[in-house]
Amino acid sequence: MKRLLDIVISFLSLVILFPLFVVIAVLVMLTSPGGIFFKGIRVGQYGKPFKIYKFRSMVKDAEGNGKWNVGNNDERITPIGRFLRITKIDELPQLINVLKGDMSLVGPRPELQIYVDMYTEEEKKILDLKPGITDWASLANFDQYRIFTRAKDPDEAYLKYIRPLKLKLQLYYRYNNSMLIDLKIILWTIYKVIFRSKRLPKEIEAIVAEYREKVEVSE
Repeated sequence: MKRLLDIVISFLSLVILFPLFVVIAVLVMLTSPGGIFFKGIRVGQYGKPFKIYKFRSMVKDAEGNGKWNVGNNDERITPIGRFLRITKIDELPQLINVLKGDMSLVGPRPELQIYVDMYTEEEKKILDLKPGITDWASLANFDQYRIFTRAKDPDEAYLKYIRPLKLKLQLYYRYNNSMLIDLKIILWTIYKVIFRSKRLPKEIEAIVAEYREKVEVSE
């Protein structure tokens, strides 16, 4: 049932959003040399690598080169890139990944191999699920680019502040997921994108608050 829903919603969304895709594609091409899409390697279900699609928001061949996480002041971002990243429009081509079967609408966000290699045995269970466009961690870290912008080292900030909570919420979803939960995450994602709210569902807010309290105590 989940796969059928993924196919139907991703196909219809791609059809409806096609005019927007054309406009964004033209803007990307006019403001920076290189392709329309960024195609990065990510780790999928059961550890299988796949190419993730995004509208290119950075200069060609920018990923990596010593820096994996990006703030608003990163010199690699294109003129249209900041807008695409802040609005999350750069993520829309992942509907293609959903239609292909590499991803689901809802599931743990796909990770780079270097971070998957750091997984504990318990964290490896996250890979039992197909990665998704959105999940609880995406909502909790909705404005993570702000942390990267303020940080002297965005990669260090990711490892210290964002990744631990991300894994905690992904494991929570691993053991607590259903079609109803997926629908709830989709609706919350739409709400966050439109209203830019910091609100979260009560059960997720409790997990986030507990984590942040532990971080403050340890520091």
